[in-house]
This record gives sequence, C-alpha cells and structure tokens, in this order.
Amino acid sequence: MIEALLTLLGFELLGELLRSTLHLPVPGPVAGMLLLTAALVLRHRATGTPANPPAETALDRVSGVLLDHMGLLFVPAGAGIIAEGALLRQEWLPIIAALIGSTVLSLAVTGLVMHHIIRTQAEAAP
Repeated sequence: MIEALLTLLGFELLGELLRSTLHLPVPGPVAGMLLLTAALVLRHRATGTPANPPAETALDRVSGVLLDHMGLLFVPAGAGIIAEGALLRQEWLPIIAALIGSTVLSLAVTGLVMHHIIRTQAEAAP
C-alpha cells in the first residue's frame, strides 16, 4: 500500500520536475499522470495479453480507493465558489461563455479523437 502511494507521488513529483525543467504549459500532476499512463501501458504490453490480463496490483487498489473518495476533493472548490459569489455575479457572462465554449470544444475534440481511433482500428482489422 505504501509502495503504491509512493509510486503515485513519485510520478507526480517527476511530472512537476519535468514541468519546471522544460517549462511545459501543463500542470506537473497532469504531466506525471501522463507518464504513469505510459508506464502502465508499457507494463501491460510486457506482462499481459487481452486473453491474460495482468493481476490486480496494490496500485490498482490504492487508485480505486482514491477514486471512490474523489468527491471530497471538490469540497474546497465548492466552498471557494460560495465565497466568491459577488465576483461570480459580476463576471457571470464571461464565465458562462467559457463554460459553454470549453464544453463544446471538449466534445468536438473527443469526437474527432474517437473518429480517428475507430478509423485506425477498422483499417488495421483483417
């Protein structure tokens, strides 16, 4: 359990170091998450096949517990929204425009990526 937590924190630290060293426009934890994803994909390719997936690890269990309690991480953000009510009332139009624009952009990018993945898989299939 401790080893899995240290793995998660290590990848977060590595992402933060890469962000500060390379001046990346991405938060360190996001860069660390991408590195962890790459490491897990490489590990899966080395140890498992679709018919024989690798066994559940401590990292799977720890990440499951963290995901189960992720709602707690939104409490400070909710409190911040309530505390900044006056600013929200003053700047509601740009905030709504940003929310709608980012949602539409996210949907469009997701659709394009899925279209590309499905097309690539269809071309690769015999």
